[in-house]
Amino acid sequence: MLLDLDKTELKEYVKCLGEQPFRAEQLFDALLQAKKLNEITNLSQEFKNKVSKDYPNFCIKKKLVSQDGTTKYIFQFVDGEIVEGVLMKYHYGNTLCVSTQVGCRMGCSFCASGLNGLKRNLSAGEILQQVLLVNADQKQNSKHRAVTNVVLMGMGEPLDNYENVVKFLKLLTAKDGLNFSQRNITLSTCGLVPKIYQLADDGFSVTLTISLHAPNDKKRAMIMPVAKRYKIEDIINACKYYFNKTGRRFAFEYTLVSGENDKTEDADELASKLKGLPCLVNLIPLNYVKERQKKPSDKSKIDAFLERLKKAGINATKRRTMGADIGGACGQLRQQILEEEK
Repeated sequence: MLLDLDKTELKEYVKCLGEQPFRAEQLFDALLQAKKLNEITNLSQEFKNKVSKDYPNFCIKKKLVSQDGTTKYIFQFVDGEIVEGVLMKYHYGNTLCVSTQVGCRMGCSFCASGLNGLKRNLSAGEILQQVLLVNADQKQNSKHRAVTNVVLMGMGEPLDNYENVVKFLKLLTAKDGLNFSQRNITLSTCGLVPKIYQLADDGFSVTLTISLHAPNDKKRAMIMPVAKRYKIEDIINACKYYFNKTGRRFAFEYTLVSGENDKTEDADELASKLKGLPCLVNLIPLNYVKERQKKPSDKSKIDAFLERLKKAGINATKRRTMGADIGGACGQLRQQILEEEK
């Protein structure tokens, strides 16, 4: 797919077609605007025929708007597979949560994305396509884009699709493309330790967020199967390495599940592990997933947990739930539309 190519690669592609170099510029501009092939007016039909098999089929299958203004997008690809993304509007800009895989194989016990396992990875261009489609839908262009921040927190584990994700990061931050700053990009991972080291060694400095969700390895393994492979100590050491390489503070996401990880002693144990680290703890109220037998913690418990962390000197906040009424909140993204149509 043409969106998988950077500008240099696109120029080589056009050259191989026997076309003039300026055609690559025209094609690149059309791709960034998420134009359908028949909407491009400055390219001949002969040229369009040559690129038609590689040109992306830009498609928003459906979108839902929450009472709080959050918009959930369902994107469909050429093979019929879909993923979901969420646009959240804040005073400082618009953040788009993108997906990196169709489904997920991490198997976290509270999350809807992995209910049917992993179907396939998304290519770099398919991840980028989500950003371009939302820009176009919000009536913006590459120079005045609606999406100001990108978080890789949708369906899938980004570091489980490492090569495509890092190519996407390069495409997203390219100066002759959308020109995103890495400071406006957040990557969330379950804690695939070797890939955290690799991300740092490969020269990336995006904001790193770890889905922790427990204060110790035993409890974490009950919530997240990946904890059987990587201990919390190993994850913390990898985060320290990332910080030393990039100078970027990292964050830990902690979803509070009633009766499992929300006790006072859990907060104390978590604080003891994170004391002195250049990190933020983001507490997340559990969002409803009908197939998961999990209950959210009471507001009073969440507030008490937060206060306990703060008293211990941990920088912590409680995430505001957005888009829950349209199934667009943390942990709720799934292949729901496709399932309904079968």
